[in-house]
Amino acid sequence: MGTIVIDPISRIEGHLKIEVVVENGVVKDAHSSGTLFRGFEIFMKGHNPTDAQHYTQRICGVCPVSHGVTSVLNLDSAFGIADKIPANGRIIRNLIQAGNTIQSHILHFYHLAALDYVDVTAAADYSGSDPGLIKVRDFIGRALAAGNTAMLGPFFPRYEGDYRLPKAINQKAVADYVKALDMRRLAHEMTAIYFGRIPHGPGLVVGGVTQGPTADNIQLYRQKLTVLRDFIDNVYLPDVIAVAEVYADHFEQGFGCGKVLSYGVFDFDSNADLTKRKRFQPQGVATASLSLSAMDPRSITEDVKYSRFSTPSAYPGDGDTKDDPHKTGAYTWLKAPRYKGGVHEVGPMPRMLVAYLSGDAAVKKMVDDTLAHFKAPPSVLFSTLGRHAARALECKLVADAADKWLDELKPGEPFNVPFEIPDEAEGMGLWEAPRGALGHWISIKDKKIDRYQCVVPSTWDCSPRDDKDQPGPIEQSLIGAKVKDEANPFEVVRIVRAYDPCLACAVHLVRPNGDVIGQFRVA
Repeated sequence: MGTIVIDPISRIEGHLKIEVVVENGVVKDAHSSGTLFRGFEIFMKGHNPTDAQHYTQRICGVCPVSHGVTSVLNLDSAFGIADKIPANGRIIRNLIQAGNTIQSHILHFYHLAALDYVDVTAAADYSGSDPGLIKVRDFIGRALAAGNTAMLGPFFPRYEGDYRLPKAINQKAVADYVKALDMRRLAHEMTAIYFGRIPHGPGLVVGGVTQGPTADNIQLYRQKLTVLRDFIDNVYLPDVIAVAEVYADHFEQGFGCGKVLSYGVFDFDSNADLTKRKRFQPQGVATASLSLSAMDPRSITEDVKYSRFSTPSAYPGDGDTKDDPHKTGAYTWLKAPRYKGGVHEVGPMPRMLVAYLSGDAAVKKMVDDTLAHFKAPPSVLFSTLGRHAARALECKLVADAADKWLDELKPGEPFNVPFEIPDEAEGMGLWEAPRGALGHWISIKDKKIDRYQCVVPSTWDCSPRDDKDQPGPIEQSLIGAKVKDEANPFEVVRIVRAYDPCLACAVHLVRPNGDVIGQFRVA
């Protein structure tokens, strides 16, 4: 029996430590640890409530949009104006989120996960005329000529031993890796049309958005979206299918906890009750046996038995955050969110499954057609490849819908409403980041933030054991996984990266000569 510790897992957002115990080539136990302290819930106390949408965007550099939208939903709720958001404001919030979702999904497949399957060395002897492949070939050549493999990041270091794609497909995938960089820039530009800039934009405000629709900005958004839709249809989806055809055994790997949860995302109305709000992707709780039930946010708790916090386990709206870095038995800075005491996975696959079981015709056709291609049942969505496939299908779903939402904008009509900060109030914002369910809760006292709690997607998926000693979703996906070579545990990182973890990040400042002059943990 041996222990494999991967710290940090590379090519994800933030710092995640994975530790697995392997016996006879099978993972017998697993622990997932967030190794940084966030602390936003602590330093936001006493601030003006309207600062929240700006502060919480800084939790993450990849999904600031989702924190921004969730925060303004939370404040809309607390300020008593959730049912007064003008249609233009609601739709533009959706369009801002759509741009971020498209960018994030392309980022995850090409620049974070694909290198687990695509052998970039296939470009080393490329002799054709593709400009992207020529750049990669020359990049590899410069590093090899210098005898310095450290120059090959992010392609190296890597685990060896399971690159199966034919050389021609490998080369195409590497070329698409380069194209995807341009597509991400385009998606960022599209988001910034209404968000103001990327990351951390000023375009969201309590009561709506700061900029209304015009004929020019509608046309500019659509122009960029059209290019992205073509990339998703003709490059992204075919690349995911090509990888899945060669690694079909990964449909049987990484099952997980068998339960999923979605808050729903992209508002179709402004019902003051978020649990009754009609959304493009619906709320719900589902299981691997394909049962579906309604989601009750009051059934959410955050357990802390194995987390470095001294505050008791509680519903987030009643909870607090006090750090306890030396707590006995704790192994992570992540709490353990649970729904009705059970472990639940969040993310694109849960959203697609909830929509599928809710009877969404477009989602059902996309999922059924994909499953038919692989002659597989819906249960394979609970797998490493199922999570990648669901994310790619969702990218197309959102991009196609965003084009229609542009037609619903009405230049010249309102896009926000005025508000007053209440003396005392409570609020809740439920939304979906690209990586999964995102919730913000606020209590206001004397017009200041008295309590603010954020439960982010990776807190669900990367969570530790809970108060009942139930492992988190990623921990459960790893337990039982086969590991062929303990020196190259590519199965472990493939399972983890399929969830698209997003941990808080750290910043290090260095002088040009390499001397460390300071280290700052900012999120």
